[in-house]
Amino acid sequence: MVRKEKNPFSLKIVSIRLKTDRQVMSKERIDSPKAAIRVVGDILKNMDREHICVINMQTNGIPINCSICSIGTLNYAISNPSDLLKSSILSNAASVIMVHNHTSGSLEPSSEDIAITDRMIKVCDMVGIPLADHVIVGSDNSGYFSIREKNLLFFDRKIKYENEIDKLEFSRVAERRASDHEQIYIR
Repeated sequence: MVRKEKNPFSLKIVSIRLKTDRQVMSKERIDSPKAAIRVVGDILKNMDREHICVINMQTNGIPINCSICSIGTLNYAISNPSDLLKSSILSNAASVIMVHNHTSGSLEPSSEDIAITDRMIKVCDMVGIPLADHVIVGSDNSGYFSIREKNLLFFDRKIKYENEIDKLEFSRVAERRASDHEQIYIR
């Protein structure tokens, strides 16, 4: 009997699809933080934990969909750009607005709120889906804090990309050898 060995170098072919949940969007054009809060604020104000969501928009400001990307604790939610941009890429979004709630009712951004906004501005610029704003809504939906309106960060950055091979800088990536489980580094 001949046994067929599995190829250790085979790759699975995958496909990625966007899964639609319940409808929460409107046909209202989102051209201000107030409009963003009118669209998702009623959902976020009733939450007992922090939620971070992304509104994916067409070029004309009409929302395509909304993705709740992170559900945290009473006063903290963790997310990273890859989680925040999954639905944006799959939705062919022209721009995005981040919205999250503060269950305490305070509208003041934390240092973590500023840090994730800064990361998202940079990553969104690289991906080609600009971050239009990051809006914080309180627990009663009576007010909001727009990072763009307060000019806390510079949203119109121009990233310079290298066009000379000698100037490219790669991170070191760890790789394991299958035979001896020795970790080697590739430069």
